Amino acid sequence: MNTPPTTHDTEECSKRTLQEPMSPHEPKRQRTSHNAPIQDTTMTDYAAVDTTTPSSGRMLSDMEDVQPEEEEGILLALDSPDIQAALDACKILVIGAGGLGCEILKNLALTGFKEIHVIDMDTIDVSNLNRQFLFRPKDVGHPKATVAAEFVMQRVPGVKIIPYFGKIQDKDDEYYSQFQIVVCGLDSIEARRWINAKLVEMVDEDDPQSLKPLIDGGTEGFKGQARVILPTINSCYECSLDMFNKATTFPICTIANTPRLPEHCIEWASVLEWPRVWGKEKKYDTDNPEHISWLYQAALDRAQKFNISGVTYSLTQGVVKNIIPAIASTNAIIAASCCNEVFKIATGSPYLDNYMMYTGNDAIYTYTFQHQKKPECPVCGNIASSAELDPKMTLEDLIESLKERPDVQLKRPSLRTATKSLYMQAPPALEEATRPNLEKTLDALIEAGEYITVTDVALPVSIQLKVTWK
Repeated sequence: MNTPPTTHDTEECSKRTLQEPMSPHEPKRQRTSHNAPIQDTTMTDYAAVDTTTPSSGRMLSDMEDVQPEEEEGILLALDSPDIQAALDACKILVIGAGGLGCEILKNLALTGFKEIHVIDMDTIDVSNLNRQFLFRPKDVGHPKATVAAEFVMQRVPGVKIIPYFGKIQDKDDEYYSQFQIVVCGLDSIEARRWINAKLVEMVDEDDPQSLKPLIDGGTEGFKGQARVILPTINSCYECSLDMFNKATTFPICTIANTPRLPEHCIEWASVLEWPRVWGKEKKYDTDNPEHISWLYQAALDRAQKFNISGVTYSLTQGVVKNIIPAIASTNAIIAASCCNEVFKIATGSPYLDNYMMYTGNDAIYTYTFQHQKKPECPVCGNIASSAELDPKMTLEDLIESLKERPDVQLKRPSLRTATKSLYMQAPPALEEATRPNLEKTLDALIEAGEYITVTDVALPVSIQLKVTWK
């Protein structure tokens, strides 16, 4: 965040204004900074990363856009040929076409980027229309990515937006390697973890073009954040997982026997009734309308039995997906911040290093800081986590303690060593074979110094734990 000019700076600026009037023939300065450049410690130089691309022209490097005028604090106009060439050469991938995604697509198109791809697996619901402004009532039931792309292309001539209606996991490395920058406007932690791990995995030290900057935005009510991730260089998404609040849970005894809230009925339907009816192996899909409808009806029947009101389809969707009501103004602010960082990177300008938090509950407040990279991060780190364990604790207790860790956020972890499987969640035959180990103590299963490999449906990669005894 830039420091305001001092009194001395203001006086000097006034003197120059009086003593050196602009000539009527002098070109008008389109945008200027303070009269003296101020070093911003929240930014960093992009010189270390080559942003050229042999197939589609090239973006500006940090050396090419330095003009003599910039020594006086003058910035290039947005419509300058050099900047426009950089935007033309930059192919952007936007993941998510919801509240944030609509804003991001609109901003990028109006900024001047010419080729944008967008991925979203959702269809438009009536509840989206109050804030996702690219959609109209006639679009309900249609893919968000397709409708958003068509709307923006109609309103912004010259931009090409290529939609994909499906999951990000459907695409391979070749698909992601065609982009210079990836922007996320997702409401799913799992999807963010996956794309973060994918971009880290794609980095080849011998090929600078394999590094794809990831700009991630997220909102929660009146709060939001924007960040710049350079895979393998700075803190990745997984490094900051412990900053996110764990989803609210309810005691099983309450939802099973004495429900008092509509949320209790919905949890009962999703946690207890679904596996009883459909089996433990079949998991409901929070993006499948048929599954949500089934959970809603089951929760509604449960609520009526206990005279509880308030169970709705949208609440059911919100509980099972842990959705916080979205606010259009927050989406607009965070999307603007994300697109500003995209523009800076594309044009070789200093960019955010690396995390900006925004709150608008009582007043407008932002805070920028550098989130540190974790050496033990399972995605971008290079050392195993050390786990100091009680040798007499059971394997089941260890699994439960791993579920409680905010830095990994596991759901159904499977554990194994280099020589044997300790407990595997699937397939059913292997789960049944390893189930007796749950009641055994750790010292009966592993030795100090051994490594436990942890895998989970929520994890894009595995975790290595080096065991030491307390």
